[in-house]
Amino acid sequence: MQQPNDRPRLLITGKAYDPHIGGIETVMQQTAEYMRRYAKTKVLCCRDTIGLTRKDKIGGVPVTYAGSFGTIASCPMSLSYIGTFRRKVMTADTVELHLPFPLADLALLLSGYRGRVVVAWHSDVVRQKLMLHFYKPLMKWLLKRADAILVATQAHIDSSPYLKPFREKCIIVPYGIDPAVYADRPHQQPLTGMLHDKTAKKILFTGRLVYYKGADVLLEAFSRLQGNAELFLAGTGVLEPELRERAKALGAEHRVHFLGRRMTSDLRDMFADCDFFVLPSVANSEAFGIVQLEAMVYGKPVINTALPTGVPLVSPDGVTGLTVPPSDPDALAAAMDRLIADDALREQYGKAARTRVLQEYSLQKVMEQTRKVLLPDGYRLGSNFQQKKRR
Repeated sequence: MQQPNDRPRLLITGKAYDPHIGGIETVMQQTAEYMRRYAKTKVLCCRDTIGLTRKDKIGGVPVTYAGSFGTIASCPMSLSYIGTFRRKVMTADTVELHLPFPLADLALLLSGYRGRVVVAWHSDVVRQKLMLHFYKPLMKWLLKRADAILVATQAHIDSSPYLKPFREKCIIVPYGIDPAVYADRPHQQPLTGMLHDKTAKKILFTGRLVYYKGADVLLEAFSRLQGNAELFLAGTGVLEPELRERAKALGAEHRVHFLGRRMTSDLRDMFADCDFFVLPSVANSEAFGIVQLEAMVYGKPVINTALPTGVPLVSPDGVTGLTVPPSDPDALAAAMDRLIADDALREQYGKAARTRVLQEYSLQKVMEQTRKVLLPDGYRLGSNFQQKKRR
């Protein structure tokens, strides 16, 4: 058994971390808390609000939140991140960068680090065209520099013009969840308690209210429903005022519930209480959709969109739910009406959904695959070996 001083040193870095809620942040936290069993693990991220650098310990893992001046094109502006990255990475055997996060690419380049680099590629940069023009050379340098690139599905590779030249470095490891965590206590029924019509079906969406999530398409589709349902939107974002106004204009304000930002325990109660879940994403920025797994583990059907990413692979059409074309409110409305009207179909898809999570997306299985990438067999640990080897 390895002694504490013999354990490898792992730095995990990305744009944000707990208490920020998001798919990338969830994966980072899962990885950090699992890997601390095998490595001296630290996390570096940026503050998601303006402020000075601060430190915390979450789930037994030291976390540094680098000070930030705010964000531009969804990227934190932080000079302290670059300096802190250099100090921390030079004592690491492996660094894992969760992308897209251009500041991490730049920090690695400026650090002169020569150890093992693993890129966790969550999605391409899609909308920030101006930033991408300047970022692309740095991104290509990092992909060339990386020892391995983690992707969640084959579709991540096939749909990305940036990953295709480096496909031999790509290792497919899906995202996962721990089913036991979702069954650790009795669940409340928050959505049922908010219903105006107690006979209505409960449709749930969780996520940031930003362009690529497609909440505007969902709202438009909801206004066209024939069946009796109420819609619950859990999340905040820049589009929230516009969506609230749109709900009023559509005459649906009494059937649409804006729930704001919720704690993880609240969200689990909502997943357990809904009749089905909708992920109406419209752009490739949505590359997987971990929230699908959270609904599926509770035996809930999922309606998702046919993006060329991993989204429709998580919950396959006609197996665990329904898949519709992105940005198509008529098709989305028809799919929702189908699930509203057919109790047996919802039950069928829901049972298949839970089975799929247990068989394909178990967190223990996923994290063991991740560990083999971050700390491969035969890798000399705890001595910054890769830096010494490459000098």
